[in-house]
Amino acid sequence: MSEALSELSQRVVRWQRSHGRHDLPWQRTRDPYHVWLSEVMLQQTQVVTVMAYFERFLQRFAQVQDLAQAPLDEVLALWSGLGYYSRARNLHACAQQVVSRFGGQFPFTEAELQTLPGIGPSTAAAIASICFSQRAAILDGNVKRVLSRALGFEGDLASSQQEKLLWQQAREVLPAAQDMPTYTQGVMDLGATVCISRQPRCGVCPLSSMCVAHAQNRAEAYPVKTRKLKRTSQSLWLLCASNASGQVWLRQRPVPGVWAGLYCFELFDDPEALTSHVLASSQGAAPVLAHQAPFKHVLTHKDLHLHAVRCVMEAPLSHAGRWFALEEALQLGLPAPIKTMLAQW
Repeated sequence: MSEALSELSQRVVRWQRSHGRHDLPWQRTRDPYHVWLSEVMLQQTQVVTVMAYFERFLQRFAQVQDLAQAPLDEVLALWSGLGYYSRARNLHACAQQVVSRFGGQFPFTEAELQTLPGIGPSTAAAIASICFSQRAAILDGNVKRVLSRALGFEGDLASSQQEKLLWQQAREVLPAAQDMPTYTQGVMDLGATVCISRQPRCGVCPLSSMCVAHAQNRAEAYPVKTRKLKRTSQSLWLLCASNASGQVWLRQRPVPGVWAGLYCFELFDDPEALTSHVLASSQGAAPVLAHQAPFKHVLTHKDLHLHAVRCVMEAPLSHAGRWFALEEALQLGLPAPIKTMLAQW
């Protein structure tokens, strides 16, 4: 390792020990179950949001064996509102494989960790480095920003080839094994609290005197990524049906698809399809349909325009759903807007 790269890693280590975060619950342990759980939850999700979910998961699933033995529906219910529900399904599958393949103990190498569902290269590196002091390089969004600015890496990270080059440089920066847990946590914390996307706090950054982007006064030009995902929108009509007993009709969504694996009202692409379905399901006189004001639910790359239509009926609406008491429904894995609607029912 060059002297400059060695100095970069040591500055991160020293900064983490004196100025980094030490109060987050997953930072007070080197238990791979806790670190893995936090890493999965933190993907595309703010720390402040993850905190409560992390604590609730550990209260219910204290060990990986508890998570592996739980029904998937219960896992999805606890995950409800956190988004990216494929993470929850992979979380459950991963726990089961840790138990069945590794006797309930997480493997300590990057290669073996990446054979588990939902664990990619960066998550595997985080577990291996933080929990087992392996010299493994993470490259999440925060770390890409820190390293591309510090090293002046101008490759377009929309290109997999360029991302591999940055990953190679990330490995060259790594300190000795004994410093790996501190370095890995430090480089993530630096990106989360100091080397932020807009208006980075260069005045308090331990890397500022050696940072290429800071010397160029172009911090916000890094990292380079030209390809942007196109934002889309979709309109959906929700058949919010209840019966005379106050039960609500819900069905589990198919996989894959929007809200896959979660319980939801019957969904339709247009109001005509909804009306036709109600008429076909009705026994006797058609129920009165009450159209509610539409509202927007924002996903990462899509806006959902939701149109709720309420009605009271007794007949089953599909072979895939059933009637639930309201209290029972609120314990299911529900999409965030459906959970909000039922809480206000």
